[in-house]
Amino acid sequence: MDITVVVVVVIVVVVVVVVVVVVVVEVVIVVAAAVVVVLVVVVVVIVVVLVALVVVVVVVVVVVVVVVVVVVVVVEVVIVVAAAVVVVLVVVVVVVAVVCGVVAAVPVTVVVAVAVVVIVVME
Repeated sequence: MDITVVVVVVIVVVVVVVVVVVVVVEVVIVVAAAVVVVLVVVVVVIVVVLVALVVVVVVVVVVVVVVVVVVVVVVEVVIVVAAAVVVVLVVVVVVVAVVCGVVAAVPVTVVVAVAVVVIVVME
């Protein structure tokens, strides 16, 4: 075999090996870049989901707090109104006793007493 043929064959083999190695390295780089992109997308999706969950939790907490405050305010208003009704009923008993006499005020007093008990129990 001629030395020239050997040199040409060696050069061709070296070039082919280098080309194959470069192609494999490029494929590995592209695959690695794709994996990085997928991981970034996954992280972004996870962050978006977590932020959405935090927003949902905050909204639920705010709604619950508002509902509790409204219920407490309504209960307090009902208690104040009930107390005012009790005062009015007592005034009615006194007015009936003064205008119509104590004997006439007895049935009104009984009705008022029952009404006051009902109001207190309902509170």
